[in-house]
Amino acid sequence: MRHFLTLRDLSGKEILNLVNKGLRIKKFQRLYSNRLKNKTMLMFFEKPSLRTRVSFEVAMNQMSGSALYYDLMGSPLTKGKETIEDTAKVISRYCDFLTARVYEHDELKKLASNSTIPVINALSNSDHPCQAIGDLMTIKEKFGKLKGLTLAYYGDGDGNVTHSLMHACSKVGINIYIFCPKQFMPKESFIKESIRFAKENNSKVVIENKPRKIKTDIVYTDTWMSYHINPREKNKRVKIFKSYQINKNLLGDALFMHCLPAQRGYEVTNEVMDGKQSIIFDQAHNRLFSAKSIILWCLR
Repeated sequence: MRHFLTLRDLSGKEILNLVNKGLRIKKFQRLYSNRLKNKTMLMFFEKPSLRTRVSFEVAMNQMSGSALYYDLMGSPLTKGKETIEDTAKVISRYCDFLTARVYEHDELKKLASNSTIPVINALSNSDHPCQAIGDLMTIKEKFGKLKGLTLAYYGDGDGNVTHSLMHACSKVGINIYIFCPKQFMPKESFIKESIRFAKENNSKVVIENKPRKIKTDIVYTDTWMSYHINPREKNKRVKIFKSYQINKNLLGDALFMHCLPAQRGYEVTNEVMDGKQSIIFDQAHNRLFSAKSIILWCLR
């Protein structure tokens, strides 16, 4: 049994194994159709989800398991009538996996430390490792390799997707450039860790506060308005981030990636979203196979 909470805990080799296993599952889906027979996954969600929730539910179903979705908004845990420690111990008696999308990463760690079943991070305030594995799968699929490539990220640097991308890229030898405003820098711990990982893998992590066009293989962005952001902050954020918008000129010859959902006309233009260099829907599709890979990794 292994928990899947953050890519900080995984070696570069483990990350590559997850990527390659996902690609193998995609190619030979029937070989895995009975791998989770009589297995049950409980899914805790504090935040909205489309790709993560559906990909994990379908992954369980396609491997002959079952998934139960539980909205935490009406639970004893959210209402303060039960501790997270007791909740984890009860779930461990019923299910084989727990997938949780929570606000606070520390809550996720409490679930894991009190569970006797694998806990999978479906997104927390600091990390989104499931997204990063699917992203690396897509990059490997398109380029046939990972090491030596360059990814340029534009937008909010202080986000869970950015943090997990920094860990993922630096551990597999992808150069990553982060272009973000000073107010939205990645957390210092992620910067230090990623720079150290990159040195070990002969790659680099570069963070700049003014957007500029560079020679890169991939251009990546995320929404300027995450789920937890107060809608009243929208105008302020648009003003700060408008120069980081991905348009045809900034994209150049690179492939375009976005974790979705996207706000068209804000962080990216329609021309880029719908253009030939956009691989966003291949990226979303691969979330299904990366979910399968992660689930099976947790069982080992």
